Amino acid sequence: MKYSIMLSTVFAALSLSACDKPTVVNVPAPATVAVPGPAGPQGATGSQGNDGVKGDPGKPGDTTTVIVTPPPAPEPRK
Repeated sequence: MKYSIMLSTVFAALSLSACDKPTVVNVPAPATVAVPGPAGPQGATGSQGNDGVKGDPGKPGDTTTVIVTPPPAPEPRK
């Protein structure tokens, strides 16, 4: 009896492994083409806004940070 159960298990495993598995083929989607529509009406022009207050030329403002960069390091002598 124990050989028949083992033999049937081996037979089932072999018969299932011999099945041909289907191949899945992914079909690419067609390329989407954008078609421009009709031109719409021209939009209204807006105002440019205010220029703001100009400061004195050559003087930094109250909240201005002045950054002074050091000169580049000299090249070493050979």
